[in-house]
Amino acid sequence: MQKKTKKAIAVTISIAMVVGLFIGGRYLLDVMSYRRIVSEIEIMTPDLQQVPDGVFNGSFDAILVSADVEVVVEDHQIVAITINEHHHGREHALAAEVIINEVISRQTLEVDTVSEATNSSYVILSAIEDALEQAIE
Repeated sequence: MQKKTKKAIAVTISIAMVVGLFIGGRYLLDVMSYRRIVSEIEIMTPDLQQVPDGVFNGSFDAILVSADVEVVVEDHQIVAITINEHHHGREHALAAEVIINEVISRQTLEVDTVSEATNSSYVILSAIEDALEQAIE
């Protein structure tokens, strides 16, 4: 009986280690992909003169951070932006959401990112860019 218990414990520990390594490896791959995606983001403001009036949805997914937005355009001006979803790993990333006010006031996506929420800022801006580009298409 004692031998079976030790064997069961050893098998359980081995399985837990394999699962832990798998999950850790998967997370490491996600982090590497996330860093690559974020480093390749280039924000460019689409020509607002080509954007018709309307409400447009856009999204951007960088694996560990993603955003889904709704952009309202009237008379070739961005008049409102709503963040429908913003998935992030850190609470201070929420600070990036104020970037929409700067976009609306300056009418450009080429604004300063929010300190300590830089990646979330880029993801939100990319989602807005996606919405505007879809509006043009």
